[in-house]
Amino acid sequence: MQVLLTGHAGLLISSADSSVLCDPWFSPAYLGSWYPFPDNAGIDPARLASPTYLYISHLHRDHFDPEFLAGHVDKQATVLLPDFPLGELRAALRDLGFTRFVQTRDGVPVELDGIRVMIAVAASPSDGPMGDSVLAVDDGTCRVLDQNDCHPRDPAALGALGPYDLHLLQYSGAIWYPMVYRMDPATKSLEARAKRERQAARALGYIEAVGAAHVVPFAGPPAFLDPELFDLNDLDGDPGSIFPDQPRFLAEMADAGVERGVLAYSGSEITLAPGRLEVSHAVEPTEIWGDKEGYLRAYQERRKAQTEAARPEPALVAGRDGDQLAAALSSWWEPLLAGAPTLRRALGGRLVLDAGDYGVVLDPGEGTLRRWRGESWEHWFGFAPEVLWSLVDRHVTDWVNDTLLSCRFEADRVGGYNEAVFSFFKCLDPDRMAYLEATLAAAEREAYGDRDGDDTFRCGEWIVGRRCPHLGADLSRFGERHGDVLTCTLHGRRFDLRTGACLNGRLPSLSTRLATSDERTRRAVGG
Repeated sequence: MQVLLTGHAGLLISSADSSVLCDPWFSPAYLGSWYPFPDNAGIDPARLASPTYLYISHLHRDHFDPEFLAGHVDKQATVLLPDFPLGELRAALRDLGFTRFVQTRDGVPVELDGIRVMIAVAASPSDGPMGDSVLAVDDGTCRVLDQNDCHPRDPAALGALGPYDLHLLQYSGAIWYPMVYRMDPATKSLEARAKRERQAARALGYIEAVGAAHVVPFAGPPAFLDPELFDLNDLDGDPGSIFPDQPRFLAEMADAGVERGVLAYSGSEITLAPGRLEVSHAVEPTEIWGDKEGYLRAYQERRKAQTEAARPEPALVAGRDGDQLAAALSSWWEPLLAGAPTLRRALGGRLVLDAGDYGVVLDPGEGTLRRWRGESWEHWFGFAPEVLWSLVDRHVTDWVNDTLLSCRFEADRVGGYNEAVFSFFKCLDPDRMAYLEATLAAAEREAYGDRDGDDTFRCGEWIVGRRCPHLGADLSRFGERHGDVLTCTLHGRRFDLRTGACLNGRLPSLSTRLATSDERTRRAVGG
């Protein structure tokens, strides 16, 4: 089996009889803020033109590159579709000219021409844009697990085609927190360090659970080439950066006693055979990491025109005022909110979009949007006026996948993180909003309904519910205890073991109680 890394989370997996092209990304993403790192422009598109199968893990623009797919990939490729609740991925690929599809079932292996594949999904509104997925490929000689940047709640579900010879997974940040938040530098650095530690712990948890013979950290970080964002690149191993690169995480793996790490990146080719792995690089590591800042500066210059062209033009604002912006957003958003009472409760307090003279405020309680006149808020987002107008003019229904991931905004909040706010920004059309509302309503019923108390585990002197109230992660695997606080390393939610209360989010309480003396004795006797 051959595995060519095409950049970021991109792969071409080739066996004797077939090939699978996964997540090819070459075009700038998120308003020209993200580029593949290292640069993958040297990869010949002809090598990727005629795969047997095409797999797009999800619709984030660093995985789904419509420009590249339209111009360079044969539409005779058969698309392997994850078992997502909405048909958006199929529709997007059909719009590009693809007509052959294999609809998989979550976690169920499928026999294809010369290979077996399995696609597992994470399908809550907070996973990617309405879903993310993992691909396993078995060609009869070797097995590869492409986890990309998906975070399954139950790592055991990944083992359907295991054991694996090669496991590729995300380890670096892919978010805007805490960089865009209005914090003093010391607080922001502490928050970033904590986030970096959580994402490393999460990756190491998956690595341990999967137990593959070899591990490649990939699917990040991106390169930030816009001069306004260039400092987001981790140039010197800053522990306050959430964007460590591959060599740094491989060092962290070694420090944790995991000696199975493999350095591979854009253009690297991996040859797999039973009990053997070989890697060759198109570009030597010293050309990239010997002077990383110099490498990125040269990359920045090569892509300067693309970066400038991707920014919204200030001319979009000409002749427009805040009343017009409020009217456009209220006519769009208020009908969506009218049919989403559970979401409105989850949103909580007011949400402000501040663009100077163009500020608007969303009041979830009333389900209305109007000009902002300085009212108090729970969540505040600051945009350049042309960015807001660009979102409205293009009727962007997923602001996360277009603008928030660009880091071209500021944010602030009162109180803890609220997942519902960012799910709302992903679901600005009727179908997505209906799915979000149904998902939140089901979670609310489950959270406040009867608990059978059976699905628990022992955490020190506490008996704790196994599933995180956030998105159901298995806390017996992803939970880290520090004193009386249990942290879910999958998404960073912290719970007070004494009360079960979430300390950094608007969530139902975690089920907790002190173990009885009988339970403590049984654990001691039974090990």
